[in-house]
Amino acid sequence: MNQEEKKSLIEFPCDFEIKVMGESNKNFSNDIISIIKKYDLNFDSSKIEMKGSSKGKYLSLSCNVYVTSQSQLDRIYTALSKNPMTKFVL
Repeated sequence: MNQEEKKSLIEFPCDFEIKVMGESNKNFSNDIISIIKKYDLNFDSSKIEMKGSSKGKYLSLSCNVYVTSQSQLDRIYTALSKNPMTKFVL
C-alpha cells in the first residue's frame, strides 16, 4: 500500500458515486459509460441517474462505480475529465 492510499478517507474497495456534467448530446452519456467500463467491467449503466439543465444545454450523470483503490479512482476522474464534452467531474 502506497502513502496516497494510506492517507485516503475512503475505505476501498467500495461503491463510489461520481457525478459528471457535460453537454447535452446523445454521445455524451455513451462516452461516459464507455470510459467507466474500462475501469469497472461490471458497471451497470442502467442505474445512472440523468438530469438535464433547465434550458436543456447540459446533462448531469450520477454514476455509482465500484473502485478498489485511490489510484483507480484517480484514473477514472482523469479519463472522464479528458472527454471534450465534459464540463465538470465531481
